[in-house]
Amino acid sequence: MTSTAPALTTAPEDAVLPGHRGGTDASAAGRPTRRREWTRDVLACLAFLALAGWLTLGLWPDPDTRTLALNPPDQILYEWFLAHDTMLWSGDFSLVTDRLNAPYGVNLLANTTVILLGGLLAPVTAAYGAATTFALLVALNLAGTAIAWYLLLHRTLGASRTAAAVGAAFCGFAPGMVSQSNSHLHMTAQWLIPPMLWCVVELARAARSGTARPRRFIGCGVLFGVLVSLQVFIGEETLFLTALALAIVTATYVAIVRPPRAVLARFAAGLSIAVAVAVALLAYPLWVQFRGPQAVADGVFSPHYFSADLAGFTAFSPLTLAGDDTAAKLTTGPAEYNTFLGWPLVLLSLGLLVWLRRDALAAACGAGALAMSALALGPQVTLHHERTPLPGPYRLLMHLPVVDGALPMRFALAAIPLLAVLLVLALRQAARSDLRAVRVGVPALVAAALLPLFPTPLPTTDRAAVPTFFADGRWRDCATDGDVIVPVPLPTPEQPLPMRYATAALTAFALPEGFFIGPHGPHGEATMGIQKRTTSWVLSEVARTGVVPAINDDHRLDARKDLTKWNAACVVLTPGHARHAELQRTLEALLGPGTPSADVLYWPRTW
Repeated sequence: MTSTAPALTTAPEDAVLPGHRGGTDASAAGRPTRRREWTRDVLACLAFLALAGWLTLGLWPDPDTRTLALNPPDQILYEWFLAHDTMLWSGDFSLVTDRLNAPYGVNLLANTTVILLGGLLAPVTAAYGAATTFALLVALNLAGTAIAWYLLLHRTLGASRTAAAVGAAFCGFAPGMVSQSNSHLHMTAQWLIPPMLWCVVELARAARSGTARPRRFIGCGVLFGVLVSLQVFIGEETLFLTALALAIVTATYVAIVRPPRAVLARFAAGLSIAVAVAVALLAYPLWVQFRGPQAVADGVFSPHYFSADLAGFTAFSPLTLAGDDTAAKLTTGPAEYNTFLGWPLVLLSLGLLVWLRRDALAAACGAGALAMSALALGPQVTLHHERTPLPGPYRLLMHLPVVDGALPMRFALAAIPLLAVLLVLALRQAARSDLRAVRVGVPALVAAALLPLFPTPLPTTDRAAVPTFFADGRWRDCATDGDVIVPVPLPTPEQPLPMRYATAALTAFALPEGFFIGPHGPHGEATMGIQKRTTSWVLSEVARTGVVPAINDDHRLDARKDLTKWNAACVVLTPGHARHAELQRTLEALLGPGTPSADVLYWPRTW
């Protein structure tokens, strides 16, 4: 069996930075050529940024009053996370926050927070608001992922600029990535994954050569461990999926190539350095996540529900040129079009896998893509909404620790870069072919398979502005920093709107209840949100039905108990709710007359 993989594990000439090629190659005559090469790379990166900006254009007229139409609740959640991350700069930050779900708090690492991103962009959030930071990250995650893959494919793996651009564009803007951009920042922030893979490639090259300088070998291992640690504070689910896919690809590649044991030993030594660094850096955060306050020991989502439909692989995402809304019924929601590759790309990928079967890297990537796609089918295979008798391979993993925290259908996202590498290898092989039909036909087939998947702008819509009482800091009329304010109605996972009020104040005050994952099941199981207390249940029913109950002394006693339990500084009724009049009558019956301030009514602590 022959393989082109050795060529891919030897750094190409232009993988070396200009001016560091050694000898007399860094001549004046060579500088214009290298300058043109970098110019082309910059243009490719700018093209990715432009595409990402165009896809998110609907958010930019006014991020505060615009929202992603397909998933507003999760946008509110991430905006709250980003606002809370500004506390990193003030030093008043904890992995278990007291600013939500008062008085119990929320374990941030048990939720899909993006702490590193929020911390880096905290100055933007403080100056322009969390909504602006959110819009930036939606675009930058797509473009940044594509740029990072472009540099890896071209500079490290030696692909031509055209092939690298094609592969990188698919990595950054595949249907699954664009779909996840509907408020799932932790899934689209994949720009650290290519640097991690660069470390793996460099460790493999060092292990294969056997003559690597120890300093460089150790440096790659340390960098790999640091990158893994950073990714934990961006998106653990992405890290887990990457690790699983990489393990499958590596095992397949090793089984095909059969490198000497000494090479495997050196490679394992490099990985052990990375593991040691990551364990040292993550020991405390992971303890907080799994054993600390408000930690959860299981997943909150059913793997049977969040599984991919087999028919979804050949469907076109509604967010692509060839898509329409009919395919949306094959998944759980518009943020989970993870498997929608379209039948042309599925057929082409299978054909390319057969054509490149003697290429070890292509075979390994193909095996990884097939394995991750199969795992996405969940514990039981579903076809067009009908459960078949066939068990899915995910059934073997579903009861393992950590695994149950990942949604099966998202395993298919890890197949995207593997398919991209397969496309790059095919374009590279075609360019080297002596047959004109191959040189022209393969790129044409790749273009025909990818063109229908070209993304369309993310749907957006208007949303109400935050009440002036919160936007202008008037909330300090009834509370101080760190106090608890009870908005009416209270925030829930289904209706998290009041969390925007705290977001506008950069989470300077706390809220009871809210949208989060916590251990609030009957026996400490993971739940979304927390069970309502009596008063919040009464207010939510008034908001839902418009029926004001006959308030008696028992209701008033419950209200005093609940407000004391929350340690509330004040209760605030905001404008704009369809049942505003009914809610006001209920609150007046419970607490007496309210105090007007700006555009709200509030009730200061008198209980």
